[in-house]
Amino acid sequence: MTYSGAVTVGGPADVHELPDLMISKVAVGPMNNNAYLLRCRATDEQLLIDAAAEPQTLLSLIGESGIASVVTTHRHQDHWNALREVVDATGARTLAGRYDAEGIPVPTDVPVEDGETVRVGRVELTARHLVGHTPGSIALVYDDPHGHPHVFTGDCLFPGGVGNTWKDPKAFESLLHDVETKLFDRLPDETWVYPGHGDDTTLGAERPHLTEWRERGW
Repeated sequence: MTYSGAVTVGGPADVHELPDLMISKVAVGPMNNNAYLLRCRATDEQLLIDAAAEPQTLLSLIGESGIASVVTTHRHQDHWNALREVVDATGARTLAGRYDAEGIPVPTDVPVEDGETVRVGRVELTARHLVGHTPGSIALVYDDPHGHPHVFTGDCLFPGGVGNTWKDPKAFESLLHDVETKLFDRLPDETWVYPGHGDDTTLGAERPHLTEWRERGW
């Protein structure tokens, strides 16, 4: 089956099969949050991005092999509602951006800085600190050696714009600047974007609209 990234709460996961990495996307909770399970194909080690809601749904997706770690993209509650239950059930270590860790009630084992490497088995992802939606949001970039990059953006980049900055001009300017300089300026159009809610997109689909976003201010 061809991966589309279109998932619904209560529906099945959609699986993106890459040569070295399996990405399973599922929608959970009342705010239609996306959670992503990454599995290294060489080692079977797994990592979960955003234990957002519905712990039993996430634990069923994880399966008996468990997970080594959970990354929380940012401090907003809809992205960590199931974190305690998932960590208690799996013993996974927790990771989050250094400047958002204090806002997540489950202790963060590994505070992540901009540019640091996050590993799942033999697969390496690079953390990018994107300031504006929250003080410490992070995106995770997987530069697939067999193809194009993939980036998990939390609530910092969606189809149609950057994340909510609540009409704060400084926060919006900061977030747009970081998204432009750390994602659009460094990654090609083919880069696949996995957001924290809703459908996927690519940087190429969004790039022509950057000026429009700046002019409208959101």
